Amino acid sequence: MKAMQYTLDQLNSISNDAFVAALSGIFEHSPWVAEVAAVERPFASVDALHKRMSEIVETAGAEKQLALINAHPELAGKAAVRGELTAESTREQSGAGLAQCTQAEFDKLQALNTAYREKFGFPFILAVRGYDRYGIIANFESRVNNSRADELRASLEQIYRIARLRLDDLVGA
Repeated sequence: MKAMQYTLDQLNSISNDAFVAALSGIFEHSPWVAEVAAVERPFASVDALHKRMSEIVETAGAEKQLALINAHPELAGKAAVRGELTAESTREQSGAGLAQCTQAEFDKLQALNTAYREKFGFPFILAVRGYDRYGIIANFESRVNNSRADELRASLEQIYRIARLRLDDLVGA
C-alpha cells in the first residue's frame, strides 16, 4: 500500500501538527526530527527539507542519535516475523526480498543480527532499497567487522538515505 503523497507547497502550508504527522515516518519512531523542522518552514525544495532534517539529527547529540538508531528494526528480525514493523519498514524489507528468504538465509540473518547487536549494542541499519537479500547479507557480513565508531557513522548515513527515499515517496511534484 502506497503512502499518501503531498506537494512541497502543502507541507509548507499545513499546521505544525499536520506536518509532524505527515513526516512522522521519515525518521523511524522519531517525530522529534519533524517537530524541529516544522517551525523552520517553508523549505525551498525536498533537498533543503532532507538536508535540514539530517542536520537536526547530526546536531542532536549522541544520546538522541543512538535512540534513533535503536528505533530501527532488525532486518528480517523478530518484529518483522510478528508483523510489528512500521508501514515504511514493511514496504522496504519486503521490497528487498527479505520476506522470501530461505530458512538458511533467515537463520543467517538472525545470527548476524545477534552478533551485530552484541558487538555494537544497536541494530544493523541498511537502506535496503536497491538491494536483494544476497546483497543485504553480503553488506551485513562485511560491516559486522567494523569498529563501533564506524558503525555509528554508517548507521546514521544509512538513516539519512532511508529518510531521503521516504521523503521522495511522500512528496510528489
